[in-house]
Amino acid sequence: MCGIIGYVGNRPAVPLLLEGLQRLQYRGYDSAGLAVLAENGELCVEKSVGKLASLASGVR
Repeated sequence: MCGIIGYVGNRPAVPLLLEGLQRLQYRGYDSAGLAVLAENGELCVEKSVGKLASLASGVR
């Protein structure tokens, strides 16, 4: 299964995206990832295999 979450706004994106992915977790994750545009314009990408907790620990 596949689930995609997106956010555009002024609030910090990572907590909102992780919450959205957590709500989709019941679908059964084998991997997850985030891509966030930093204030300096750099695209920050983080990926992990396994449960969402392993991704969350890498981005917080």
